[in-house]
Amino acid sequence: MVHQQRSQSRLSPYSDTTDMNDDIVTLLAPRLAYFAGVARTEHVTRAAHEMQVPQSTLSRAMARLEQDLGVDLFARHGRTVSLTPAGRTFLTSVERALAEIERAADEVRADADAATGKVAFGFLHTMGAETVPALIHAFRADHPRVRFSLVQNYGEAMLEGLRAGELDLCLTSPIPDAPDLVARRLDEQKLRLVVPADHRLAARRRVRLAEAADESFVTLEPGYGLRRITDALCSEAGFRPKVAFEGEEAETLRGLVAAGLGVALLPPPAVPRPGVVELTVTAPRAVREIGVAWLDGHPDTPPVAAFKKFLLSRRGNLLP
Repeated sequence: MVHQQRSQSRLSPYSDTTDMNDDIVTLLAPRLAYFAGVARTEHVTRAAHEMQVPQSTLSRAMARLEQDLGVDLFARHGRTVSLTPAGRTFLTSVERALAEIERAADEVRADADAATGKVAFGFLHTMGAETVPALIHAFRADHPRVRFSLVQNYGEAMLEGLRAGELDLCLTSPIPDAPDLVARRLDEQKLRLVVPADHRLAARRRVRLAEAADESFVTLEPGYGLRRITDALCSEAGFRPKVAFEGEEAETLRGLVAAGLGVALLPPPAVPRPGVVELTVTAPRAVREIGVAWLDGHPDTPPVAAFKKFLLSRRGNLLP
């Protein structure tokens, strides 16, 4: 059976497919639920009563929907209507689309629920072994059902995650200074000069960083916060580090140091690593500041607000 085409279609002047698709979505979206209601009851008056809208509004919406599509969706029989073949085809997709919208609405409502909602939380790789598990354990003592989406990454990538709406909060270092972000200092972490166990400095407990000026360094890749801190501390000590290897994980760097491939400035390990000695740096002051950041002006859901408040309450007591 050939569907009857209306002679005046609002879509016919369009030749660009992308523009046409964008326009049809804008035109149709507000009327899809009305269409499904009329199709379900096969009666405009009854559908208007169930959806609590004026019958005249519903009738005009259906007529405009058919005009916009350029296809008859209903056959009219006095006060009742029935779906045409085109209408039945359209209803199948409309019901699927409406169900997906309802599922998405349920999901975002669930994520915002104060008791069972979700926090998208980013943190540095070096925070993953001890710091973040301890923080979440402590937080869930009072919020046992809040869920977390955890993302480990380097600082710049996490800040982009905040801007993209993929993260609610992140623990990072150095603390960012950007007009679109809010950041608060929470704690500082001492950095140590890590050397091989058989290194000339291994018998020492403390060292000035300048004493490592001639050493080969293993560091994180450019763009990582700890790399910027390493470069800045070496510059303050009067030299530019000779970088032999670059990596993405602090523990990988420790492995390279243990293999005798260089020295590194690193935060303390979660578990002592055989084959290396960790020396306190007396000059310059070797620390990195740890802070929490979020997107300025971004409204918090109740679970995000609660976790942010918890993190801010841990100032000076963030690290294990």
